Amino acid sequence: MKKIGLYFGTFNPIHIGHLIIANHIVEFSDLDEVWFVITPQSPFKTKQSLLDNNHRYQMVFEATKDYPKLKPSKIEFNLPQPNYTVHTLAHLLEKYGTQYNFSLIMGEDNLKSLHKWKNYEVILDNHTIYVYPRIAEGKIAPQFQNNPKIKTVAAPIMEISSTFIRKQHQLGKNIKPLLPNAVWQYMDEMNFYR
Repeated sequence: MKKIGLYFGTFNPIHIGHLIIANHIVEFSDLDEVWFVITPQSPFKTKQSLLDNNHRYQMVFEATKDYPKLKPSKIEFNLPQPNYTVHTLAHLLEKYGTQYNFSLIMGEDNLKSLHKWKNYEVILDNHTIYVYPRIAEGKIAPQFQNNPKIKTVAAPIMEISSTFIRKQHQLGKNIKPLLPNAVWQYMDEMNFYR
């Protein structure tokens, strides 16, 4: 059974930090693939800065096309909103449960707030969580320390954010080195985040 790591995010836009982390995790863990699960725009929160779902999917597609172990996923686009990770996982198990074993990939900052997630116990009972380091305040809750379902991956610490990229691009700064080339070309062509 193939082991898939699910890396959730808005990827608005996807940048080299995302790719470096995903690639590191797929190369240096027991996962076979990492799927970038693009979080859809919530109908309840229309953020001006959030690009249309299909444009963000296209950028993830462009960024990952040369990496056979990294794949874009629009699985959340058709799920009812607002959606919770636990529902996405249930949907994936229903759809692919016999082919794939799903794990979550998250930054240490998210692990610190995992106890606030809807049905986090269900997630932990059924899935492994791969955690990559982030520079963040706060402590990891005791129930997540030394938990056999939580694996820490010593990925490089990436302090690049999509927010920073959007802001600096708007200000006319050259942010090209922070993006995979194909993503930069798509973004530039479409005149995004100007």
